[in-house]
Amino acid sequence: MTQVPTIDMVIIAVYFAVVLGIGFYFSRSRRTSTDYFLAGRNVGWFAVGASLFATNISSEHFIGLSGSGATTGLAIGHFEWLACLIVLLLGWVFVPFYHRSQVFTMPEFLERRYNTACRMYLTSISIIAYVLTKISVALYAGALLLKFTVGWDFYTSAIVLVVLTGIYTISGGLAAVIYTEVVQAFILIGGALVLTFVGLDRVGGFAGLRASLPPDYFDMIRPMSDPNFPWTGIFLGAPILGIWYWCTDQVIVQKVLSARNITQARMGSIFAGYLKILPVFILVLPGLIAAALYPEITGDEAYPTLIVRLLPPGLTGIMVAALLAAVMSSLSATFNSSSTLITFDFYKRFHPEASEKQLIHIGRVATGAMVILGILWVPFMKYISGQLFIYLQSVQAYISPPIAAVFLLGVFWKRVNGTGAFASLIFGLVLGGVRFVLEVWHGMQPFDQGWIVALVQINFLHYAVYMFLLCTAVLVIVSLLTPEPSRSQLRGLTFATTTEPGKEAGQEEDDESKTPALRTASWFFTIALIVILMSLWYYFR
Repeated sequence: MTQVPTIDMVIIAVYFAVVLGIGFYFSRSRRTSTDYFLAGRNVGWFAVGASLFATNISSEHFIGLSGSGATTGLAIGHFEWLACLIVLLLGWVFVPFYHRSQVFTMPEFLERRYNTACRMYLTSISIIAYVLTKISVALYAGALLLKFTVGWDFYTSAIVLVVLTGIYTISGGLAAVIYTEVVQAFILIGGALVLTFVGLDRVGGFAGLRASLPPDYFDMIRPMSDPNFPWTGIFLGAPILGIWYWCTDQVIVQKVLSARNITQARMGSIFAGYLKILPVFILVLPGLIAAALYPEITGDEAYPTLIVRLLPPGLTGIMVAALLAAVMSSLSATFNSSSTLITFDFYKRFHPEASEKQLIHIGRVATGAMVILGILWVPFMKYISGQLFIYLQSVQAYISPPIAAVFLLGVFWKRVNGTGAFASLIFGLVLGGVRFVLEVWHGMQPFDQGWIVALVQINFLHYAVYMFLLCTAVLVIVSLLTPEPSRSQLRGLTFATTTEPGKEAGQEEDDESKTPALRTASWFFTIALIVILMSLWYYFR
């Protein structure tokens, strides 16, 4: 066991006390299912944006981004900067439809746009995705970090993280999740900044870092032949993953659903976009620093190695608190969203007479079940990829293309229908499932069948592009061969039907008119964010 200095233990204890205190405060005031699952739909833009960022940045980012940075350089940062643009898509394109429909979940929205079968598909695949990615990855990475910094074994770390996160998530609902994430967002940013500055000082600044590593470590635009980050996969495939994650995934979208109106939700998305610039500098860059200072380390050991070797007592406690903030914020959001999906898309559907108390109880039980499944999957993760962040993106690449296709075409083109959407989703499930199973199988017991090896060796981002194109084709063809949806079903759910008379269509105008200054600011900050990103890509081209 690692001996943790007293001052570090005090800092960690204070962090736990603050987080649990916030959770217990909201546990006394959340009474209805809307309060519990959507924080009463009364959250401001600052809390929405900070919560989006904290939900996204978990221990897999500390471990995975720095690990890939130590192994391959800055190119892994594309996923972070592309996310800045995708959250703008969330705020400007999808948020008005989601708020207008007043839904609790993304599968519920899909049912209104298409049919019940699509809703059941998205609920089921989302729960599976949470087990394979969010819960298992967060627990694995969090346990690895705690092993290096505190000395706990995997199961001790997992149990502590699950119990402490579960306490405030289960008791306080989404409000507890969001407002603890506001605190956690700035703890993890502050801790990561401290380690980055200490590491840069040790390596001799950015100039010293460049002199210590191969030049290609600083090139973000890689050739098509690059095994991990070909430019074609990055700019064509990665946005498909991003649309699924940022615009249609319950864990993320639940935060904007909790905003008090459309403009607040949009401004929160823009704020999150600015925050997503940071990980390249405070998470990927430390991986390069670790590679320069300690060439003997392996990728996923980069960040914890910097913590234990560079930081003095006191700062170590701040950093461990930041890491705990990252993993707990991600886990808490996943717990709450998972319970929301199971409660509203499964339980309430078959028990419409259920009381508010019963719904909240089912949500809490669902949280416990998801945790157990996530822990059981952890031993199989290594068969997909030895780099944690690439494992995460790979699994998402096999899930996201059909979902991205039905959501995108669903709001842009009124002709696509439920039959086409469901056919596209099932077709995508087969394509993604075959690749996923073969990749795990090949990782456990390599085989030499030519066509299987060739399929497994396709870059996962390129595979996502192929899946998206094929799923889109299925969606369009089947929709055109079957009857078009009724206009009453589509009212307020597509761009072509937002101006039709009705309460839903008027709601957006009422919300927007209440905050004209904030709406103007949202335009300004959107344009500024795009300019900043283009400048960064040009510099690191």
